[in-house]
Amino acid sequence: MTGKTRILLVAAAALSGAAWFSYTDGVPAYVRQAMASGEANQTAPTPPPPQVPVAEVITRVLAPSSEFTGVVAAAKTVELRSRVGGAIETVSVPEGGLVERGQLLFQIDPRPFEVALQNAEAQLQRAEVLLSQAETDLDRSQRLLPSGAIASKTYDDDVSGRQERQAQVLEAKAANAAASLDLSYSRVTAPIAGRVDRVLVTEGNLVTGASGGAATLLTTIVSVDPAHVYFDIDEATYLNFLGQARPAAAGRKGTSFPVEVGLATENGYPHSGSLDFLGNRLDRGTGTIRARAVLANPDGRLTPGLFARVKLATSAPQETVLIDDQAVGTDQGRRYVLVLGAGDMVEYRPVELGAMNEGLRVVASGLNPGDTVIIKGLVRPGMQVTPNRIAMAPDQRSVDGAADGDTQEARR
Repeated sequence: MTGKTRILLVAAAALSGAAWFSYTDGVPAYVRQAMASGEANQTAPTPPPPQVPVAEVITRVLAPSSEFTGVVAAAKTVELRSRVGGAIETVSVPEGGLVERGQLLFQIDPRPFEVALQNAEAQLQRAEVLLSQAETDLDRSQRLLPSGAIASKTYDDDVSGRQERQAQVLEAKAANAAASLDLSYSRVTAPIAGRVDRVLVTEGNLVTGASGGAATLLTTIVSVDPAHVYFDIDEATYLNFLGQARPAAAGRKGTSFPVEVGLATENGYPHSGSLDFLGNRLDRGTGTIRARAVLANPDGRLTPGLFARVKLATSAPQETVLIDDQAVGTDQGRRYVLVLGAGDMVEYRPVELGAMNEGLRVVASGLNPGDTVIIKGLVRPGMQVTPNRIAMAPDQRSVDGAADGDTQEARR
C-alpha cells in the first residue's frame, strides 16, 4: 500500500467519525438513530390470535355398541338327493328361483315302483286268505277237541298256524307300505321353501338312491326369510355383557340384544335384528366366541355368503358425545382433542373413542356435553385463538365453513 493510499483512508475514517458524532440541535447523530429505532419498536402492532374453526359437541341418546365383521348364512340349507334309484324322467326346477315346500322338482321313472307295489299288494292279499283259512281250521279244532275227535297236538298245530298266518299278514302289509313309499319317492319335491340352485342332473340320467351320502345330489335349496348372520365376538366385549346375554337358569332365555347389519355397498346399518345364539366356548386360538343374529329378509337381499358389517348393542341407551373425526389428534398412540376453554384459550383433552355413528365419532370418555372443540388448525395448548364457530356435522356446514347458529345441531 502506497503512502498516498494510506493518507486517503485516514481522511475517510476521520470524516465518518465526524459525521457519527455530529450534533444536530445539540443531540449527537448516533443518539437520534437509537431513539428512532426504539420508537419504531414501541409502535409495532401485536399480531391477532389465529382464527380456527370450532364446534360444540353433539349429544345423542345411543346404545353403546361394538362393530364386527360377519357373514350371511341361510337359516335352513338342504342338499336335495334322490331316495330311490332310477332314470330322471322330467325336471321342473326353476333354477335360481323360489320354490314352495312340496313343489315337484324331479320325477324319476315310476314304473318299476308301481310294479313292486302291485306285487306287494298281491302278497298281502295272499297272506290274508291264508290267515282266514287258518282261523277256520282253528275254529273246527276247538269244537272237536272236547269230544276227543282230534288229538291235542292237532289243536296246538292249528293255534300255531293261525299265529303264523297273522305274522305273514303283518309282513305283507309292511312290504306293501315300503313299496308305496318307494313309489312316492320317485317324485322328488322341495322339502323347504326357499331359493333353489342350478340343476346338477338333467333328464335321462340315472341316479342312485340311498339313505346316506352315496345318493346322487340333484340340487340345493336355501331358505330366504329369516336370514342368519354369524360373527365372532372378542373376549373383552363378551365379558362385558355376558351376564345379560346368558340365560339365568335352564329353560330361560337371556336378554335379547339388538343387532344392526349393513352390507358392503350400503351406508350405515339398514337391516335390524337381534342376537339369538351365543357359543358355549371361546376359541383359544383366536380369543373369540361365535355369535349369531337373526334378521327378517322378506326381499331376499341378504344372500348367504355375503360379508356383513355387524353392530351389536352391548347395553342400554345412554347420552353419548359425538364429534367430527378430523378433530381427533394422535400423540404417541394416544388420542386427544383440543378444547376451547375460558378466554378462548386452547386446552388439551385425552379421549377414548368409540364407533362411528352417522358420520360422527363416538367419544366414550374425555368430553362433556356443551364442550367446544377445535376442528382443525395449527395451534397448541395454552394459546389464545379466535374461534370461528361452525356446525359439528360435516354435512351441515355451508360452502364457506360458516355455521347457522339457529340450525346447528347441538343435541338430538
